[in-house]
Amino acid sequence: MDADSDVALDILITNVVCVFRTRCHLNLRKIALEGVNVIYKNNVGKLLMKLRKPRITATIWSSGKVICTGATSEEEAKFGARRLARCLQKLGFQVRFTDFKVVNVLAVCTMPFEIRLPEFAKKTRPHVSYEPELHPAACYRIKALRATIQVFSTGSITVTGPDVKSVATAVEQIYPLLFESRKPIL
Repeated sequence: MDADSDVALDILITNVVCVFRTRCHLNLRKIALEGVNVIYKNNVGKLLMKLRKPRITATIWSSGKVICTGATSEEEAKFGARRLARCLQKLGFQVRFTDFKVVNVLAVCTMPFEIRLPEFAKKTRPHVSYEPELHPAACYRIKALRATIQVFSTGSITVTGPDVKSVATAVEQIYPLLFESRKPIL
């Protein structure tokens, strides 16, 4: 087994965060009274609205900015955001779906081997932060992709990046480094 051999790694996207604007002022009190699946947080000045399909939670501000979390793909995030805009239109607001942008993607992946974290941290010193007394994972940053990878000794990794493509590229880049620091199978 070598690092160059084709190993199929399952990258499971667990959360996609996206943002869009409605280009109109939203009356949060009206949405709270007339909307469905709504939690109004008056002291913070925002409103939470949940959709069941796709399973998305949206944070809505009166300025018209909306942040959607909980989708499992970029397409699902856009579909959910458009459904949310449509719900707001049905409540009587002049909503226009604009400035849609995926801002964050969270994914998990399991390596087919365990990892020696101290050795991994020493080999990749300038890019990695490993403090075993504070956190059980090593934090590896790839500045070019704007991706952050949490590497656990069990072989499980958590990848955060700006889009799905950068997350997949980050996993491809870190695999050879992790392969060098794998624990030997007894």
